[in-house]
Amino acid sequence: MASSKIIFDSTGIDTVTFINCENVELKTRKEDDGKIVMQFPVYDTEKIEVPKAMLDALGIATTVNTRFSPKNKIILIEINDTDTLARLFPDFTALINSYDGINGVLVTARSNNTDFDFHYRYFWPWAGTNEDPVTGGVQTFLTKYWGRKLNKNKFKTFQSSLRTGKMNTELFPDKVLIYGEAVTVLEGEFNIGK
Repeated sequence: MASSKIIFDSTGIDTVTFINCENVELKTRKEDDGKIVMQFPVYDTEKIEVPKAMLDALGIATTVNTRFSPKNKIILIEINDTDTLARLFPDFTALINSYDGINGVLVTARSNNTDFDFHYRYFWPWAGTNEDPVTGGVQTFLTKYWGRKLNKNKFKTFQSSLRTGKMNTELFPDKVLIYGEAVTVLEGEFNIGK
């Protein structure tokens, strides 16, 4: 989304398609109101047993559900309280040691107010960064997960990271649309000498 914002603002075009490292097309467009819409594929999840060591590392005592996105190699853990979610302070060394062969762990909870449908946080110390502050890519499976649970296809989501983030998502049979905004916070100029 941030890359799209810069491209849209600097070129005047209003659509751009990115191709990621897995050769997946990610289409983005700029709406008339300045919002950016990103189109992602939609993926399924499957049941998984999460080891107690992982839950302990995250600081989670009880879970509602646990799933796995094989396409993303991400474990999804649903808990029952957004306040608990916001207060999670994982032991990242213990978290890495609790499981091999994944890209991250997503923890989510149904919202306890009408401002949002669900909250989530994404921890990925396996990739070298402890927590992603605003994560769109997890919506490839998270929106479908909540779509089944809440029996709807349009969502207001909140990422409970320290920085926080908000986005709207819309579920279709073959794609997920993410609606959001980006703000340029720093501009610079490079001078390349000979």
